[in-house]
Amino acid sequence: MVGAQLVALLIPLFPLLGFLIVALNVKKVSHGFASTVACGSVLISFILSVFAFVQLLGGTPSIEVTLFRWISAGGFSATMSFLIDPLSSLMLLIITGVGFLIHVYSVGYMHGDEGYNRFFSYLNLFVFFMLLLVMGANYLVMFIGWEGVGLCSYLLIGFWFKNQAYNDAANKAFIMNRIGDLGMLLGIILIIVNFGSIQYTEVFPKASSVDAGTVTLITMLLFVGAMGKSAQIPLYTWLPDAMAGPTPVSALIHAATMVTAGVYMVARNNVLYAMSSATLEMIVIIGLATALFAATIALTQNDIKKVLAYSTVSQLGLMFLALGLGAFTSGIFHMATHAFFKALLFLGAGSVIHAMHHEQDIRKMGGLKKYLPVTYATFLIGVLAISGIPPFAGFFSKDEILASAFAHSKVVWAVAVIASLLTSFYMFRLLFLTFFGNTRASHDTIHHIHESPKSITTPLIVLAGLSVVGGFMGVPEALGGSHWLSNFLAPVFEPSKGLIEAHHLSHSTEYMLMAVIVLLTLGFIGFAYSRYVSKAHVPAAEGQISSGLQRTLYNKYYVDEIYDAIVVKPLYWISSVFDKVVETLGIDGLVNASGKAVVEGSKTARKLQTGSIGFYIFMMVIGIVLVLSAVFMK
Repeated sequence: MVGAQLVALLIPLFPLLGFLIVALNVKKVSHGFASTVACGSVLISFILSVFAFVQLLGGTPSIEVTLFRWISAGGFSATMSFLIDPLSSLMLLIITGVGFLIHVYSVGYMHGDEGYNRFFSYLNLFVFFMLLLVMGANYLVMFIGWEGVGLCSYLLIGFWFKNQAYNDAANKAFIMNRIGDLGMLLGIILIIVNFGSIQYTEVFPKASSVDAGTVTLITMLLFVGAMGKSAQIPLYTWLPDAMAGPTPVSALIHAATMVTAGVYMVARNNVLYAMSSATLEMIVIIGLATALFAATIALTQNDIKKVLAYSTVSQLGLMFLALGLGAFTSGIFHMATHAFFKALLFLGAGSVIHAMHHEQDIRKMGGLKKYLPVTYATFLIGVLAISGIPPFAGFFSKDEILASAFAHSKVVWAVAVIASLLTSFYMFRLLFLTFFGNTRASHDTIHHIHESPKSITTPLIVLAGLSVVGGFMGVPEALGGSHWLSNFLAPVFEPSKGLIEAHHLSHSTEYMLMAVIVLLTLGFIGFAYSRYVSKAHVPAAEGQISSGLQRTLYNKYYVDEIYDAIVVKPLYWISSVFDKVVETLGIDGLVNASGKAVVEGSKTARKLQTGSIGFYIFMMVIGIVLVLSAVFMK
């Protein structure tokens, strides 16, 4: 057990050491040394995470380690402590495993960039904070990691800071996440007030003794934090703009780290959420609305990374739908499979962008499969997986969510199916416009197109393999499986099962739902093929979109413009008023008036210093006379 505790300490330590070594010597060490340290530190953490995972498989219920007592005030205390249980163990494998592949990919993708060493130091720091978030044994340690990944996202989204648009995107992500984080912080404060502790092992057993209304308020406030981190309505608009950073950053944020934090946090607090049907219903509504809303926007986007960004927002909506339905295992299952195929899709998009000399507009691509065979084959696997085609990973995890939705409400199921079908359409639209048909790139670009180096294609191949087999960890009983993942996560989610009404479907119903969804998906894929391959349709150029609905979708329902009108501009106006009235006329006026008073008084007092000895003697005599007069008058 001592060895397991040591492993728990070392898992986050190595990425932190990697960050310190590279960051403190960013201008002194070679690119090769920096990338070796950064990749090696994450690889070691992955190996240690596998060791911890094996320990849990061997019967160890959990691994807990306390570094030191951090805060002690009255009856409250907080420790810097770690917890590795089945849920955090699965997260560790995703963060370090997918994170390592993204690090390796970055070696080739960032080659020649002037900020190469700085980039790898940021990646290591990002992984460290995400590990801290999922390994924390209490809310305070989790919150440190929570804020840390927010900081790293700011640094990496605005990595190319000489471009002001990228800085604006980084600021947007940082500010919108602060809005969500305020809600989460208030939720944690309420936990401290009502439970007297922030340790998970002390809070969850006491949950039933706390007023139901208080639990509802706590869970809703915590979910506000999840809405920010995991980009749910209305705090989702930062995530598509986060594409400003280098493509490996997009993959890291969307697949292995930041956006999964909200899903993990809700799943970690499953006992609290299971006690509040109102909060669960709210999560269902927001998750479902986000899944459909983002999917419709993705239909008309032409930036290869923006399409994938909105697909992430949509898929996160499905994960929260599962959590809101009480299907916590299904939500985590889809998060795991999504990590595989979304990392694959983003890195595949990066390979295309690398080959196209940083061109991201799919209207200027086409016919690339003959130039980029490995990228095309792996990207196709990722598209099949996210579309839910059997036996790829996304089929099993998405089918579970849709089955839970059907058992809960036919209306919820229908909306979720529509979002899922739209996903298959816009993803194959992306595939066909990028890799099929005639090449629409310029002659100079075509002449220089070639397959990416092995440092880029090797992670693609590994992730493609995971996207094929990853779903088999959750094969349902209806398909002859035992759902290994459900059994593995049972100790974490078992306490909440009795608090949520269970819905079960017969195997025949499950078969029917699978068949219907797969056939509909194939139909949508066929429609996409007919439109973008057979008819060779290419989306209209900027400013030539005639349809009002299409223009609305292309402009993302004008949500950014609405936020700008009702939030940003009023705040700027209020700030301007405060600047002119309070700051300039009030504070500055008072300070300047005080200064002027001193200056004018000094000018008057200076006249008393004449330099005449006779005048000084005269003033001394007058002073003595006044003092003596005052004394005798008493």
